[in-house]
Amino acid sequence: MNVIVIGAGYVGLVAACCLANSGHQVTCVERNPVRLNLLQKGISPILEKDMEDLLCWVLTLRRLSFAASLPAPVEADAVIIAVGTPSLPNGATDLSDVYTICAELAEAVTGPVTVVMKSTVPPGTGIKLTRYFRSTPITYASNPEFLREGQAIEDWLHPSRIVIGTDDQQASELVERLYAGVDAPVIVTDITSAELIKYSSNAFLVTKISFINEIANYCELVDANIEDVARGIGLDPRIGPHFLRAGLGYGGSCFPKDARALDFYGLNSGYDFRLLKSTIEVNTKQLMLASHKFRQLLGGLSEKDIAILGLAFKPYTDDIRESPGMNMINLLHGEAGEIRIYDPAAMENALPLLPPGIILAADIYSATAGAHGICLVTDWPEFIDADWMAIKMSMQSPYVVLDGRNALNQNEMLSLGFNYMGIGRRTGMAVGSRL
Repeated sequence: MNVIVIGAGYVGLVAACCLANSGHQVTCVERNPVRLNLLQKGISPILEKDMEDLLCWVLTLRRLSFAASLPAPVEADAVIIAVGTPSLPNGATDLSDVYTICAELAEAVTGPVTVVMKSTVPPGTGIKLTRYFRSTPITYASNPEFLREGQAIEDWLHPSRIVIGTDDQQASELVERLYAGVDAPVIVTDITSAELIKYSSNAFLVTKISFINEIANYCELVDANIEDVARGIGLDPRIGPHFLRAGLGYGGSCFPKDARALDFYGLNSGYDFRLLKSTIEVNTKQLMLASHKFRQLLGGLSEKDIAILGLAFKPYTDDIRESPGMNMINLLHGEAGEIRIYDPAAMENALPLLPPGIILAADIYSATAGAHGICLVTDWPEFIDADWMAIKMSMQSPYVVLDGRNALNQNEMLSLGFNYMGIGRRTGMAVGSRL
């Protein structure tokens, strides 16, 4: 099929490359001139496993091309919308790019085409758009994405499910043909239910994260070990082990904004998501609680030099949106002496958003040299595999390490003489520092 993908971010670029690799002829529209120039040279503007190799491959096959604007007229079997839908200050979703694209499509489409919504939009958006497209030859389908950054291509090729929301059978069949060769359960439902499946999935996952963090905080009070507790409950097949890892809370481009959006639109519809509100509150407090413990272990931040390891919200990405690392910097800045930071991939993205006086280090060893305390925020392998004996020898007393991902071997850290604390780890607390 001939497919147009609008937007070359994490979702759009993965969709464009994977569809082209499956044999479809794809045009990807990217309006940012810098990103467009990189893409046309076969350079991926996002850090994503195997993305650049796949991009170069489909460009070589001439199945994928890039353009700065929609072709006029639009002649395609499907147009996939994959533009950003960021949060507004009140928690609502900014749909301005979605509405702009839809207005352009209504003008540019002259023959039958199915618009496939990949962008995450609030429940009810698709119904409004079908009414808007009623006088055009456009049919509409919601096809939410469930891609994990760092594993997005794998998730496209081997999804847990394919969700199609539409009231048009031909549109449903067309979307299924886009995924020809992909083996996964297909759920065909109405448009609004498909939209809500996306929000509900993310809301459930963030609730699971906040729950285990609450239990971790309680573990510290009663001298229990969160890793044993999480393993014990995760072996129950009704619960499962995933998203039961205690830490500094969730971040990234999807979880925070989708949780806030569902809460906002619930209230707007007359329903108060009390559980979801608590989930969001727990996530906000988790980082503040960790920063408080860090201050106490250091004996206060005044004149203390600290290192923050990790700015990306998770390993194998350079995405700093809503990242605990960036938020930790803002919490500690202005109180500590010197703050040095390091991340293997996200330094360039972080630079424009950093407060004044933050020092960018070239590696983990220059970041931690001379530090009184270290916050490990992102569990990059190079942090876990670092020479922590050498790091200890280069630091200053009281040799504090706050392991915000429970990524390090706590017994080893304690034996090296670190004043070590994980999240909910029973033996990870330094003597006399029970909080």
